[in-house]
Amino acid sequence: MMYVYLGAAIVLEVIGTTLLKASQEFSKLWPSLGTVCAYAGSFYLMSLALRTIPTGIAYAIWSGCGIVLVSLIAWIVFKQRLDFPAIAGMGLIIAGVLVINLFSNSATH
Repeated sequence: MMYVYLGAAIVLEVIGTTLLKASQEFSKLWPSLGTVCAYAGSFYLMSLALRTIPTGIAYAIWSGCGIVLVSLIAWIVFKQRLDFPAIAGMGLIIAGVLVINLFSNSATH
């Protein structure tokens, strides 16, 4: 169940970051409120995940997945370009998250 909390925290963080861009520096009311609510929900769910998942492992997964997902959304929604080094770096991030989850004894399953 803790990985469900972590996954939901990641989704809310990605939504919050996407809305942060859409808020245009907090000048638009609804995207700004959405940002605050999404981040609050994300942090709450992350705190629940931290009951059993080690902090370093949870944060590595949370931040790594968030980076990749936000970058993909920025590419699709905001038409921000990703060059080869960016894509290669994100590939390494994905590989790191997979190594943690598949091979590390530090991650609880």
